[in-house]
Amino acid sequence: MVTAIVLIEAERSAIAKLGPALADVPGVAEAYSVTGEFDFVVIVRVKNHEEIADVVTS
Repeated sequence: MVTAIVLIEAERSAIAKLGPALADVPGVAEAYSVTGEFDFVVIVRVKNHEEIADVVTS
């Protein structure tokens, strides 16, 4: 199992919809709305490194 932490910046108008959408992405184990430079911290858990790119770019 491979775990990646992904930091996401979002347009302010998209934040409310992005959280639920992130939770529906296969491979996303956890998604947190945060304050500061980034808007979301996403924990991705997949079987191998190759799958990380698939999750991050979907």
